[in-house]
Amino acid sequence: MATTLVSGAAFGAALVASGVHQPAAIISQLKLDNFHMLESFLTGAATSGIIVSTLQISKLTNLSPRRYTTIGLFADFDGNIAGGLLIGAGMALSGACPGTVLAQVGAGIPSGLPALSGAVVAGTMWSGFLKEWLQHQASPPCSKAEGRSKTVDKLLGIRPVAATAALETIFVTVVLGLLSLNQKPIGGLVSPVVGGLFIGAAQLVSIMLRKTTLGVSTAFEESGQCLLSLRGSRTPKAQNILFAVGVTLGAWLLSTVSPQANPATAVVVPTTHSVLGGFVVVIGALIADGCTSGHGISGTSLLSVSSLITTAAMLAGGIIVAGLMPL
Repeated sequence: MATTLVSGAAFGAALVASGVHQPAAIISQLKLDNFHMLESFLTGAATSGIIVSTLQISKLTNLSPRRYTTIGLFADFDGNIAGGLLIGAGMALSGACPGTVLAQVGAGIPSGLPALSGAVVAGTMWSGFLKEWLQHQASPPCSKAEGRSKTVDKLLGIRPVAATAALETIFVTVVLGLLSLNQKPIGGLVSPVVGGLFIGAAQLVSIMLRKTTLGVSTAFEESGQCLLSLRGSRTPKAQNILFAVGVTLGAWLLSTVSPQANPATAVVVPTTHSVLGGFVVVIGALIADGCTSGHGISGTSLLSVSSLITTAAMLAGGIIVAGLMPL
């Protein structure tokens, strides 16, 4: 229990230190006005990639890549695409993702609680009937998924270290290009790049203490299961809820010690947008079997093709919806 809370707290503190928990950072990124979030995100993914690759190659860990998900529409990975699009749309609406909404609550950001309420409703609906219904729609499972390469190295027929090096090169090149724009960071206690290093360090803490990578969306499925258990069914395990509580506590602690981590911004997220966005982003994450941290940070570190698909869809959905928003 303690190790799970500590791991979550490390991640929550890293989100606040980097400033990517700020709705302004998320929305301005999706509007392509400021690249603070992407700088931290890619630095975190690159750092996590080095850590995970080193541990995997040295046989200190045996972590499995992210799976493909399907909703039975057109491909064995259509769930990754649909889920990613919904995650991006929800982020544009609420200025939050499944991980940052917890940090927002801990940091006392006004839009955090409404977004969290929408997220919990989504988790409850998912556990109550939506998960089973989608599984029924997708059955029989697409046989192609079983034989499809799950990782970049297997897809391209190269060594894992070569695939990791290629992704690292892409991430670093993009970050250097963004830094050349000399944009002002939005909140946080450190620069976006240093914040990304902290997020990568939180990945190491998670693997060392929990024996698993960062990811938050399953906590909302568990919260739904817990609420539904009040009807008399068996109470489910709550390890991921404990991690989510840790994220909130870590964000609260750092924000209390360093209030300057949460500067006032011109971005005010309407309550209706927060609730709807929180709902949509969690539904998307549960369909895709992962969120911005689970796919974007952890999945890419494991060279998961499904994570690259989900992350690309996430950015596309967010940019499209943000472009239509009046904020």
